[in-house]
Amino acid sequence: MRSSMKTPVSVLRLPRGPDPNSRGFDPNSPRFIALCPTTVPSSSSSGSADEGEQRLRAELRERFLRTLLLMTGKRVRFDMHEHVRVHARFGASDIDVLNLQVSDLETPLGVQREALLRCQDVIACSFEA
Repeated sequence: MRSSMKTPVSVLRLPRGPDPNSRGFDPNSPRFIALCPTTVPSSSSSGSADEGEQRLRAELRERFLRTLLLMTGKRVRFDMHEHVRVHARFGASDIDVLNLQVSDLETPLGVQREALLRCQDVIACSFEA
């Protein structure tokens, strides 16, 4: 019986880091330490409130990641600062979701075949599912 191949997930390859076997994730770098704390900060509130907030954050994160998966390969409209609206085909995001890789980016100045959009420049995005 022949099985069908599943759709591959887009991966954005990072440049090699200081360690020859790494992909740019130096655990001693200030960026890694700032983005990936080793301990969860404690709070003085009750445990059930913390669990509820953690559950809500996990649900929101999962919905966001599912949205990124749905956007892959689709034409997306990005609303950016200074009232700029661009259209592009969404490809992938980096692991920190700081940059978005897009193709056929249509800007007021012309079309770029491949581009990276900084997430801090994007106010909103929309696409048809």
